[in-house]
Amino acid sequence: MKDLIEIRWHGRGGQGAKTAALLLADVAFGTGKYVQGFPEYGPERMGAPITAYNRISDKAIRVHSNIYNPDYVVVVDDSLLDDVDVTKGLKKEGAIVINTEKAKEEIIPKLKGYEGKVYVIDARKVSIAALGKYFPNTPMLASIVKVSGIMEEELFLKEMQHSFEHKFASKPEVIEGNMKALRMALSELA
Repeated sequence: MKDLIEIRWHGRGGQGAKTAALLLADVAFGTGKYVQGFPEYGPERMGAPITAYNRISDKAIRVHSNIYNPDYVVVVDDSLLDDVDVTKGLKKEGAIVINTEKAKEEIIPKLKGYEGKVYVIDARKVSIAALGKYFPNTPMLASIVKVSGIMEEELFLKEMQHSFEHKFASKPEVIEGNMKALRMALSELA
């Protein structure tokens, strides 16, 4: 991992992008990294576009601002590709991860000429298969960990298991479903 990785999340209110960014910060912190995870607030309503951010480093993080030139971008809802310039400032040597049912070739023309790596995953399919409901943030979280190499996949799964056990102690089925969604996402990312 390089000294500092910056990630920008794009989603819609209620899809869990903010939660995923905060969870990624929590899990990375649990592995001894320095972290920041924070949302950018606009109109707070269900379905409105939201942005969240992560900074993850092996060294102390001294900058405290929004992220304008991210290494990675996560798009939790592909309908945002029509409304938001999700590739703005995205480094060419980075990557973008998009939740979509569409083939990568259908998505690339919507990325305003972005020349870096593009990954797609159908988080709806993964989420419904693993959890029985549509919660895109869990598969997207696993996807960005895999693409960015922030941590080893097995360490990530171990830390997520611990986090889920703490948060959902009285709901073992939720823990099992979320862990299944993480594993599926790690194997299905294209």
